[in-house]
Amino acid sequence: MIKCQDLIEKIEERYPRIYACDWDNVGLLAGDREQKVETVYIALDATDAVVEKALSAGADLLLTHHPMIFGSIKSVTMDDYVGERLIRLIRGNVSYYAMHTNYDVMGMAELSASCLGLLDTFVLEEVFDGEGIGRVGRLSVSMTLKECAELVKKRFHLPNVKVFGDLNKIVRIAALSPGAGKSMAKPALMSGADVLITGDIDHHTGIDMEDCGMAVIDAGHYGIEHIFIEDMKVFLENHFPELVIHTAAISQPFTVL
Repeated sequence: MIKCQDLIEKIEERYPRIYACDWDNVGLLAGDREQKVETVYIALDATDAVVEKALSAGADLLLTHHPMIFGSIKSVTMDDYVGERLIRLIRGNVSYYAMHTNYDVMGMAELSASCLGLLDTFVLEEVFDGEGIGRVGRLSVSMTLKECAELVKKRFHLPNVKVFGDLNKIVRIAALSPGAGKSMAKPALMSGADVLITGDIDHHTGIDMEDCGMAVIDAGHYGIEHIFIEDMKVFLENHFPELVIHTAAISQPFTVL
């Protein structure tokens, strides 16, 4: 019999919570460590649809990248969306575990760099003990910014990206930071990168980075981080082959018209 705690120990052995940022909220956020787990549902976010899918699949554990609970909670009621989701999970006997920046540091950074084919990589911003958020590396060949944007779209299966900079600019060194990357703009500039590939770049950050001589490819917050889902599926299958694992479909959470 696999207990929830068995999964937690294996996950935290590979992705220790000590590598999570101070502001983050990772770990078992709802449920019972002693609960028997036969079925797991994996998603990027614990949305209403994901909670419903997990319940419908008969999941004993919901595993997400982004924590549903960030700040303090003074009440858990049906009056707000977080409380409502937690109540549905608890009533359905589904434990809930989130692994966010500890996975960013110990999994997402290197995995995304590998997907893009970056060479001679190093950490973009250190978090703890030499490990950190994002990677900086050399593209396999020099290319135009437009070609780099097309490469990002192809490697991460994206319908579109947003680009700040001259599309004909030649880029050689890329800084890659999956998720929201506004805070990575300065480290990327200091790294000597020609282009920052990340998500959630606002208007002012984008044009400021361009003025500083660095292009930006905004692949969206979801755009690169969705690789978490398949990666964790393979991880759990390798360590717990008897588990039944369901995953959320890869689908952009918005539509560009």
